[in-house]
Amino acid sequence: MSVFTHLVAELGRLLEPVLAQSATAAAIVLFTVLVRLALHPLSRAAFRGATPAAGCLPMLLQLPVFFVMYQAFSSAEVGGKANELLGHRLFAAPLGARWTDALGEGGLFGAQGLVFLGLFGAIAVVAAWSAVRGRRTAASVAAAAAEAKAAGPRKPAGRVAPQGKAGATAGARTGARTGAGVGVMAEVSAEQQEVMRKLGGVLPLLSFGTLITAAVVPLAAGLYLLTTTAWSVAERVWLQYRKERAERSGEQTAQ
Repeated sequence: MSVFTHLVAELGRLLEPVLAQSATAAAIVLFTVLVRLALHPLSRAAFRGATPAAGCLPMLLQLPVFFVMYQAFSSAEVGGKANELLGHRLFAAPLGARWTDALGEGGLFGAQGLVFLGLFGAIAVVAAWSAVRGRRTAASVAAAAAEAKAAGPRKPAGRVAPQGKAGATAGARTGARTGAGVGVMAEVSAEQQEVMRKLGGVLPLLSFGTLITAAVVPLAAGLYLLTTTAWSVAERVWLQYRKERAERSGEQTAQ
């Protein structure tokens, strides 16, 4: 934990000329971004699974980081010395303070209370965004599975095969890819589709659980939760965009 506190403290000192007393809060955000960048290859691999639970592994791997963050801003001493991070703030709120502490200092709309309300509002927006996109993704996957199962592993009809060696190769690749995709999707049973639909409706709502967690952990840990949750949603949007662009490019090439 002392390594973590030293790293965050050094990042805070680098940002202090620009952000003054909120430099350490910005350092926590920057540290979270670095962690998510390191986990991006795993997130990309999980996304290729195209399941509602994609991305669970990167989330699990972040638990030790979150635990260290929690301990760093909950302990009065680190390595036998006074914890210097506890004196840093985000605007009026100490990074080691909890929401109950803010309520005791000035109430819900006091200086510290407003900082927590801003944090909760940002988390709620990200959670709502995640829920909407999660439900849309689950619905599209279930619809594609049902359509593929109804169509069966038939070859697409009504398309003229490309001419020439290059065209024949492209046509063979397209046919193989389409046939394989239909075959896999056709194997999804009605029960599995129902499970996918339910997961797609429940899993995105778990993002709102972050609000409860942020209300009971130190402000610094709440900042970490906000940053990593926003990264997760934005990352999936970007990966989905790249996937759809690659599919459109492949279709244009096949034609």
